[in-house]
Amino acid sequence: MHANSSIERPRGRTRRGRARTIVRRIAVRFAGERGAATAEYAVATMAAVGFAGLLVIILRGDEVRGILTDLVRNALTVG
Repeated sequence: MHANSSIERPRGRTRRGRARTIVRRIAVRFAGERGAATAEYAVATMAAVGFAGLLVIILRGDEVRGILTDLVRNALTVG
């Protein structure tokens, strides 16, 4: 007999069984989140591509090109 033989284990699940149940509950809870990060990256990438396309369209205009050229000339002139 062990020294602690007078202490009874609670009947029912063992520690391993409780741990498995907890792991299953966590897995079920996060199962619906699978792929969510990928979808968020896809949305952010599409927004960035759209914004870049808009900038290209704006910067191709003659007016903007003239403003940027003047800005660079003023920055590079000494005096």
